[in-house]
Amino acid sequence: MSVRMRKVTVLILGVFVFWLGVWSAQAQGSEVLVLEIEGAVTPAMASYFERGIAEAEARDAEALLIVLNTPGGAVDTTQEIVRAFRASTVPIIVYVSPRGGQAASAGSIITIAAHAAAMAPETVIGAASPVGDGGADLDETIFRKITEDLTALVRSLTERRGPEVTKLAEAMIVDARAVHAQEALDVGLIDAIANDVPDLLAQLDGLTVVVNDRQVVLHTADTAVQPFDMNIIEQLLHALSNPLLLGILLTIGVQAILIEMSSPGGWVAGFIGVLCLGLALYGLGQLPANWFGLGLVAVAFVLFILEVKAPVHGALALAGTLTLLGGLLVLFNSPGTPEFARISIPGAVTVSLFTAGFFIFIVTMALRAQGAQPLTGGEGLIGQKGPVRKALTVDKEDGVYRGMVLVAGELWRAQAGEAFEEGDVVRVTAVDGFTLHVKRA
Repeated sequence: MSVRMRKVTVLILGVFVFWLGVWSAQAQGSEVLVLEIEGAVTPAMASYFERGIAEAEARDAEALLIVLNTPGGAVDTTQEIVRAFRASTVPIIVYVSPRGGQAASAGSIITIAAHAAAMAPETVIGAASPVGDGGADLDETIFRKITEDLTALVRSLTERRGPEVTKLAEAMIVDARAVHAQEALDVGLIDAIANDVPDLLAQLDGLTVVVNDRQVVLHTADTAVQPFDMNIIEQLLHALSNPLLLGILLTIGVQAILIEMSSPGGWVAGFIGVLCLGLALYGLGQLPANWFGLGLVAVAFVLFILEVKAPVHGALALAGTLTLLGGLLVLFNSPGTPEFARISIPGAVTVSLFTAGFFIFIVTMALRAQGAQPLTGGEGLIGQKGPVRKALTVDKEDGVYRGMVLVAGELWRAQAGEAFEEGDVVRVTAVDGFTLHVKRA
C-alpha cells in the first residue's frame, strides 16, 4: 500500500472514530430516566431518589423525571431529598401527577427543589406547615425554629423564579396555603401543566435550567423514556407508611410472640412475631403516631388472655376488642394527624374483630390441647377399651381377679374387682407398671 493510501485510510478511520464518539455521547444523553412514586415521604423514597440520580449521572441522561403524588412526610427526610437534588449533575424534573394527585406538605418543598417542575391538571401543591408527632401543634419556639428553617430553604430554592413565587412558597409554610395547578403556573411556581409524560417532555424542550451553577438547555422532545423502578427492599419499606398495614403487622406480631411464649421450643412463631413487630416499629417511626395508642393495643391483648382463662366468657373479649379498636384509632387518628397517616374506621374495625376472634381461637385451642387426654405412654392407656383374651379369675390369696386383655394392639396383664369371661370388653382405669386396672366397659 502506498504512503498516500495509508494516509487516506488513517484519515477515514479517524473521522469514523470521531463520528462514533459523538454519536455515542448523543445516544447516552438521549434518554430521560423516569421514577414514579406515590405515598408519604419516607426514607425509602429518599433512597429511591438517590439511587435514581446516581443511575442518571452514570448514564449521562438528558434528565431525571420524578412522577410524584404525595401527601407529605418527615422534615428531615425532605431536607435529605433536597440536598440530593441540589447536588445532582443531571437536571431533575418533578411532575405532580395523576389528575387529582398532590404535592402536599413536604411534597411541595420537594417539587420546588427540582430544576424544573410541572403539574397535571386538577392537582394541588402546598400546605407545608410543620406539625409534631401525632399531628399535634408544636411548641411555639420549636414551631418558629422549624418554620424559619423551612422558609429560608424555600427562599433559596425559589429565588430564581422571582419574588411572587418566593412569597407563595413562604405562605405555604407559614399559613399552610395550597394552590391548584393553574394558580401555580400563573405565579411561576411551576414551568408547565401537562396531561402526561410525553406532553410534559414536549413542553419542556428548550427550557433553560440551572444545574450546579451552570445553565443547561433541556432537549426532551425526542428523547427515549426509560422507567426506573423501586427495588424490592425500597418497595417493602415504603409500603410500611400505610397505617392499615402497620396495624395488621402489629397485631400479628403480638399474637405470634404470645403463642411462642405459651409453647416454647419452636422458632417459627417467635421469628414471625419478631419480624412483624420490627417492621411495624420501623413504620411507626416514619408516621406521626400517638404512642398512647400502642399502650392500649398491649392492654387489649392482656384482656384477650384473661378472657380465655375467665370462668365467665364474653365481657373481657368485648372489652379487649373495643380497647384494640380504640388503640388503633388513637395510634393513627389523633387530632391534627395528616390524612396519609390515618387509618380508616372500617379498616380499624375489621382488624380489631379479626384479631380478637383469631387470638381467642388460637389460645382456646392451645389450652384445650394442654388439658386433653395424653395419647402416649402409660397415661395414654387410661380410658382405652379392649377385649379380654384370658378370663379374669379370682386369686384365692388376695381375692383380686387377674387375666390378660388386648389394649392398644398389645397383650397386658390385667386385674379387676370382678370376673370377666374371654371376649368381654373392658376399659382401663389405671396403670400399675405392666398391669392394667380394668372394669367393665
